[in-house]
Amino acid sequence: MADETEGLPPRNDFSAWYNEVIRRAEIMDVRYPVKGLYVWYPFGFALRNHTYTLLRTLLNRDHEETLFPLLIPETEFMKEAEHIKGFEDEVYWVTHGGLSPLDVKLALRPTSETAIYPMYALWIRSHADLPLKLYQVVNTFRYETKHTRPLIRLREITSFMESHTVHATWDEANEQVEYELGLSQEFYRDLGVPIIISKRPDWDKFPGADFTMAVDAVMPDGRTLQIGTVHHLGDHFSRTFGITYEDVNGEQQFGSQTCYGISERCIAAVIGVHGDDKGLILPATVAPTQVVIIPVIVGKRGDEILAAVKDLEKELKAAGIRVKTDARDMRPGAKYYHWELHGVPLRVELGPRDLDNKQLVCVNRLGVKTVVPRDGAAESVKKLLDEAHDQILERAESHLESHLMTAVTPEECNEKLDGNVVVVHWCGCRECADKLEELTNSSLLGTEVRSQYVKNDEGTCIICGKPGTAALVGRSY
Repeated sequence: MADETEGLPPRNDFSAWYNEVIRRAEIMDVRYPVKGLYVWYPFGFALRNHTYTLLRTLLNRDHEETLFPLLIPETEFMKEAEHIKGFEDEVYWVTHGGLSPLDVKLALRPTSETAIYPMYALWIRSHADLPLKLYQVVNTFRYETKHTRPLIRLREITSFMESHTVHATWDEANEQVEYELGLSQEFYRDLGVPIIISKRPDWDKFPGADFTMAVDAVMPDGRTLQIGTVHHLGDHFSRTFGITYEDVNGEQQFGSQTCYGISERCIAAVIGVHGDDKGLILPATVAPTQVVIIPVIVGKRGDEILAAVKDLEKELKAAGIRVKTDARDMRPGAKYYHWELHGVPLRVELGPRDLDNKQLVCVNRLGVKTVVPRDGAAESVKKLLDEAHDQILERAESHLESHLMTAVTPEECNEKLDGNVVVVHWCGCRECADKLEELTNSSLLGTEVRSQYVKNDEGTCIICGKPGTAALVGRSY
């Protein structure tokens, strides 16, 4: 507890703040003796579980969950040359079983296309088997050589949701791409995280995809964090792995595929987008503890207050609210700090005056104070949790809007990129993108931008002056 009272670095020093809040709020421990591998604290793991329960609920509307092996034979892994070229520097290989060399090396999955698609080729026979929509939540391994950071850049991605679908036609697969983008919008709205969707340029698409749609959040320092992707794979992988079906005319056709991924970066976005100088600010949808009750013991009425608190906790739990009572023998200010650090959405205080007035004093994580009647407490608390969610979403949307800029020259773009994402016009030429990235030390993130704050209009290319369309430029994690 002494460590908690020292105070966090200010959030405007985002890197220092993030590293400290991950540790002090007990999300992840970075001290595991392998670089890029981290350990979930129980509190962080509870946050992870609530987040992925929400994600699974959305996916289960039209997907089924499955589980494929971690190990992929080299013979399968090497089948798809373009795909492998995108991962060849990142793969961990298992070469021995005990002391015996393996006849065929085994890759630890960096992603699971080459594990899943040989089985899809066995499972799919007829148009009646389509569409096939499966997903799994697994760990994946990538030999990350850049600076590693908990939840953001890891060598073991512990919580990778990957959906893999097969459809009869390219257009049907494209409809699935749009559906899954809609799922992402709903998921992140439930997390209170505003997102920007864009189409990645061809050189930055998923290896083997026809095109990639990416989901980005804007962190407090103005850098973008990619927190989801949907790839239209066309028939690229189905040709490689022999995923065919017999159509209604009795002819063999290649399936069209999509894949869709979200990792624990979604939790990094929640931490980064919502937090403040006091610590985490968690949406009630995924907070491990949604409500903390603080008994205010004054004078000789301690037993009476504790009994009232016990009844209140029982009532809130019966209403499905995740609630804890903090009856520790310590000053109230230290308790407040602890629960603010951990991002609990709502604090309920109950002291002698509240007992006499049959009321509860409620303070949400943004500091908004409300007094509600003791009768009907569960409904009042649920309403306050909903209002708190709306408030953090509005706050996050204001942040996003204020960090989206426009520029018409590379010099202006470079100036505005300090802490922001910039919208420019681009002709679509790789050479112009390379030149812009060189001049601004940034990345051209994508086109066909989907955000209420970005106008997808036409203009002149920021580099060559030819006709161009709106494109996002940013500095990314």
